[in-house]
Amino acid sequence: MRKRRKTTRRRHGMQVVTLCISTTMVLILIGLVVLSVLTAHNLSNYVKENLTVTVMLGDTVTTNEAHRLCRDLYHRPYARNIDYVSKEQALKEQSEAMGSDPSEFLGVNPFVATLELQLKSDYANRDSLQWIEKELTGNPKVSDVVYQEDLMDKVNKNLQKVSLVLLILAALLTFISYQLISNTVRLGVYARRFLIHTMKLVGASWGFIRRPFMRDGMVVGLVAALLACLVLGGGVWWLFRYEPGLTGIITWQVLAITGAAVLLFGLIITLLCSYISVNRFLRMRARDLYKI
Repeated sequence: MRKRRKTTRRRHGMQVVTLCISTTMVLILIGLVVLSVLTAHNLSNYVKENLTVTVMLGDTVTTNEAHRLCRDLYHRPYARNIDYVSKEQALKEQSEAMGSDPSEFLGVNPFVATLELQLKSDYANRDSLQWIEKELTGNPKVSDVVYQEDLMDKVNKNLQKVSLVLLILAALLTFISYQLISNTVRLGVYARRFLIHTMKLVGASWGFIRRPFMRDGMVVGLVAALLACLVLGGGVWWLFRYEPGLTGIITWQVLAITGAAVLLFGLIITLLCSYISVNRFLRMRARDLYKI
């Protein structure tokens, strides 16, 4: 009798370990999708905010006037960062790039002073750029406004496609993960279906019978979520060591939301699966337990 109890406990322990491992793997995938969706949003903002609008100034504009224009532009709602490039600095940079000084054979400096304007992400689109360009060219100190309109359109379209694919993948993975965890939980409850029926025969309420299964499910979900968070955190830490610049895209807010999502999903799905599986066997008659 004692040996039989040990065997039953060992079998139940292996089922719990199997459920915990399978749930952890599913939660890691869910966490990767959540992290990818949130990171894609930050990456979209990062790319948009690093697209440059070049504001070319007139030849007669002095350095003081250019700095005053910079201060005025900083008060505009669309300006994120502005760098002033003088005629002399532009000549020096181009001379180093070309390997020769154009002013030596032209006799004059062919370059003009410019303002390198970086926009906030909400304004890095075609509609906003049109009225920003109109506003800037209306200033007599500005001779021209240059930006890569096609590049911005391509960036916006590609980021929208990536976001849509990630959302579809998240929905599919959520459905698949639910089925996987549900089947694993159902197998664990199936092994104790006669115990459930015996408790029904002695008059135990459904809530009393469900309680230990729900408690086990909650513990498994919590442990699996913590393990998944550790694995994801280790992967992000390795990425930060490999590419430190990712800290501006994978922020602590992203990591906190991902961890909370993994923890919440792990608890909800294991509790829900345990509830549904136990109810399924509670509704069965004694003769039906032998047919499944």
